[in-house]
This record gives sequence, structure tokens and C-alpha cells, in this order.
Amino acid sequence: MSLWIIYLCVFAGVTALVVGIAATMSGVREDKVSERLNQLTNSGDGKKDNSIASDILAASRGGTQSVIEQMVSNYLNLPKLFEQADVNMTISKFMVIVVGSATVGFLLPTVGGLSIKFGPIIAICFCVMPFTWLFMKRKRRLNKFGSQLPDALELVARALRAGHSLAAGLNLVGQEMSDPIAKEFNRTFEEQNLGMALEEALENMCERIPNLDLKFFATAIILQRQTGGDLAEILDKIGRLIRERFKIRGQVQALTGEGRLSGIVLLALPPTLFVVVYRMNPDYLMLLFTDDFGKKMLVGGLVMQILGAIVIRKIVDIRI
Repeated sequence: MSLWIIYLCVFAGVTALVVGIAATMSGVREDKVSERLNQLTNSGDGKKDNSIASDILAASRGGTQSVIEQMVSNYLNLPKLFEQADVNMTISKFMVIVVGSATVGFLLPTVGGLSIKFGPIIAICFCVMPFTWLFMKRKRRLNKFGSQLPDALELVARALRAGHSLAAGLNLVGQEMSDPIAKEFNRTFEEQNLGMALEEALENMCERIPNLDLKFFATAIILQRQTGGDLAEILDKIGRLIRERFKIRGQVQALTGEGRLSGIVLLALPPTLFVVVYRMNPDYLMLLFTDDFGKKMLVGGLVMQILGAIVIRKIVDIRI
């Protein structure tokens, strides 16, 4: 038991160290941005204004990140995930949540009357939960954007036929439709309205929203501006193509429903049986943690479980 107390003290110390460093080294972004905005509004030189505006854009893209934020961004690219999921949270705050969740998971077995040997396993599960929430929120937002895209393309096409410009069509989508597509199109309109080239603004939107249909839309606009043609007709065709893909995707989801349900049952069955057997006869399962061969079986079971999840996902995930 003394060994586990040492583990607990080390884990708590590392947690406190990470939180302290994150709180100490986090940049005061709001003050720097406010200072540069004041310089921008008080300056009269156009070239100086442009340079200050560039500095503000660079700062908003991560120029004032702390060391921890930069290190996490290099390996996990959390700022891009936050932007795609539309989460207004700093990297330091998110990492504090991750460490706090791991700490709660490590202490939960002792509070629930279980053996402290389950602490690292439960801590890892709790540590993954914030990332799972972030990816699920990102996926829901991207799926909603994809479902709104055909209507947006038709709205832009009707605006072009009515005699409006392409920029006015983008602004119309931002005003008439709901988020997330309204926010993204409105941001693209504001970027090109403030002097950025339309091609670059569309490229930025494609980076924020990794959607293949959106790339078709951006490519069509860029080619039409270079070679000419009826852009409204092109957008109508892209919209019809997207709707047909949605129909095929719905049919595939219906046909693979049985496989997905079987995968959920097969993946949930071993952990459920483990908990039930442990509550009924704890000594029967302790061999998995005390015996060397039992530890190898436990690791092998976890590896096979992960491989099975990957294989089942590959079988039911059919790209359209």
C-alpha cells in the first residue's frame, strides 16, 4: 500500500506542477490585443496601420501563446480543433481540465471501494474524456455544416441570377442562414471585405472546415474567376451532387446499421462482464493483476479490443 501512496503523491505533484506552469506562463492575450488596437486607431500612417493589423492577425493566430500552448499545439494542433469545433477555450484551460479529469479518475476507485490498482486505468479513461467531447463537438458541427451547404450554394446561385455579386451572395448566406455555415460565410465575407483576396479567404474557410464539398465550391469559384463561365449553373450542379451523395450515404447507413450495432455490443460486452464478475467475485479477477501470465492476458485483451474496434469501424465506414 505504501508504494501506491508514493504513486499518488507523485501523480498529485506532477499535476500541481503542470497547473502551476500553465497558470504562470499563460500569455495575457487580451491586453496585448487591446494595446495594438489602440495603436491602430490612433495612428494615421497607412503603412504603419497595415503592419499593426498584420501583427494583430499574427497574435490571434498564436503569436502570444505560452510555451506549454506552443508545445501542445505542435503535437495535437488543439487551436485548429478548437476553431473547427467552435470552442472558445485556451489550451491551458483545456489541459487543466484534462489533468483534473485524470486526477478524479485516479482517486475514484478508492472512493468507490475498489482496489487502487484500477486507478491508472480509470485515470486514462477520464483523461480521454475531454478529447472525446472535443472531437464529438467538432464532428457534430462539421456534419451540420455539410447538411447546410446545398442550401447555401442554391442561395448564392439565386443571388447571382438576381444580379448581385459573389461577395453579396456570401453575405446573404451569413445573414439568412443559421450557424455554423452563417458564421463561416460571414467571416469569409468580412475577410475579403477588409482587403484579403477572395481566393485566400476561401482557402482559409476550407482550412477551418475540412469538407470535400466545400473544396469543390471554392475550386469552382477560383476557376470561374480565372476562365469565366456561368457560376450560378455550376453552383446548382454542385448542390444537386451533394444532395445525391446525402441520399446514397443514408442508404449506406441503413444497410450497415446491423454491423454498427453488432460492433457496439461486442465492444461493450467485455468491460461489462469484467465489472459484473468483479462485483460478484473480486478474487477471481485479481489473478489478472497479480499473476504474470494474467497481466499478459489483460494487455493482450486490451490490444485485441482496440484492433477489433478498428476493424469493425473500417468495415462499416464506407466512403461516399
